[in-house]
Amino acid sequence: MNTLVFLGLLIMKKIYFLPLILSVTIISACTSVLSNTPHIRSSELTNTVNLSEQNKKIVVDFYEGVFLKHQVKAYADRYIGDQYIQHNPNVPDGKMPFVNFFTQKFSNNPQAKNVIKKVIAEGDLVVLHVHSTENDSDRGRAIIDIFRVENGKIVEHWDVIQNIPEKSKNSNTMF
Repeated sequence: MNTLVFLGLLIMKKIYFLPLILSVTIISACTSVLSNTPHIRSSELTNTVNLSEQNKKIVVDFYEGVFLKHQVKAYADRYIGDQYIQHNPNVPDGKMPFVNFFTQKFSNNPQAKNVIKKVIAEGDLVVLHVHSTENDSDRGRAIIDIFRVENGKIVEHWDVIQNIPEKSKNSNTMF
């Protein structure tokens, strides 16, 4: 048998066996990955859902107490943790700076209110979609507030604020 024919037969056999070898390798690799991947137990999922629901209730009660009832100190004392990290650049870190800032704000704007439109919770994070107004004639702002809850206390806050324009390029509302 000449060398070229021999090489051709060898290549043909390798080509036939290559898909089989690749399939076995891929299945083996996937089995290894799956066996090392943690599986979520139904009890863990239930605990996460329960935690999310508890945190949602905490944040909604806090938010309505502060931004609708204007009982800033009472609700801050009830729900804000000893360490409170604030990502809004206009409000300092800590519970007392929060209380001072919003007590002054509501003193200057007694008609101000923030109405929650949507609430989303996942684990220790709660997201609120809010319509904020200073008074009845104010179009207001659309706000996304994000809170992190730890051991039943609010310990961190982020927000994104967008003014509601007089005219929109579409017929949708911001809520």
